[in-house]
Amino acid sequence: MDRTFVMVKPDGVQRGLVGEIVTRFEAKGFKLVAARFEKLPEARVNEHYKEHLSKPFFPAMKSYIMGGPCFLMVWEGKNVVSIVRKMIGATNPQEAAPGTVRGDFGIDIGRNVIHASDSPESAAREIGIHFKSEEVFTYTRIDESVLYEY
Repeated sequence: MDRTFVMVKPDGVQRGLVGEIVTRFEAKGFKLVAARFEKLPEARVNEHYKEHLSKPFFPAMKSYIMGGPCFLMVWEGKNVVSIVRKMIGATNPQEAAPGTVRGDFGIDIGRNVIHASDSPESAAREIGIHFKSEEVFTYTRIDESVLYEY
């Protein structure tokens, strides 16, 4: 099974959307294999967003992401990276389709509720930044033949 990293950002936490977001992914059939509620330290924010360090918007984004607690998760399932990206919607909430997390709850591109890995490679990198291997669990929840054709 594939894994992806998802983070409910401070605006999503402050608005009480964590439960709704978790419910959407569980209802889809994905399995939560790691989760933590925390205020992100600067070193991990810099590592997570390293491709944006030199961009003019980075200081404000860093201040925002460190300004309140986030809810970090690792989800598991077949094609989970691409499906979760579709479920969260376009980065700009004004362009996100209704029924997506950002389409339903996002207001501003700089306060777009949620982050999710954009590729399997990014997922592996981001999971490694935020979770130790012993914090990500492998377990059997249900017979996966109920969910997937093999």
